[in-house]
Amino acid sequence: MEEVYSYKTVIKPSEGLYKEKGSKFIALLYPVNSEEQFKERYAEVKKEYHDARHHCYAYRFDPEKETVRSSDDGEPSGTAGKPMLNQLYSFELFNVAVIVVRYFGGTKLGVSGLINAYKQAVADAVENNSVVTRHLTRHLTVAFSYPLMNEVMRVIKEEKLKIRDQVFEMDCVVHLELKKSAYERVLNRFEKIRDVTIK
Repeated sequence: MEEVYSYKTVIKPSEGLYKEKGSKFIALLYPVNSEEQFKERYAEVKKEYHDARHHCYAYRFDPEKETVRSSDDGEPSGTAGKPMLNQLYSFELFNVAVIVVRYFGGTKLGVSGLINAYKQAVADAVENNSVVTRHLTRHLTVAFSYPLMNEVMRVIKEEKLKIRDQVFEMDCVVHLELKKSAYERVLNRFEKIRDVTIK
């Protein structure tokens, strides 16, 4: 499988709406990082829209190990969850969940009508959000003696590494966060400094 170094996601919750023959489809799009977070959101939505007939959903997490799931929640099979998930694919989004709440308007829309409605509602929610690119990161712990401080700090500065935590005494330890794409290069640079320990 091809290595993944970055992914697209949304930065805030947003809403989308689609109406057809009296039926209302409200799409609620959230940035979420885990199934637990999704379940919390889903419970909130079901509580808030308790009078809706369907609460369909789709989510997609973790660009490296891709976890996806969708549910039609009582709609005919393949008419809700799948088209919703396909929208997450077409916008190339990860670490997101979308829930579409449907209020039935009395007129059946048929299979193609339902697929289109769920698809359009999700597309509207994405349009009402901001899509950003995030870089996958790795953590690195560098241990060294105080006299090597300048050499180590030079690499950190030149590579624009984020220091998460640091201890500067006779024995120094720096916890770093860096882009996955730079990991091998940075590792090689630190390994070239004598007496530096990488964890």
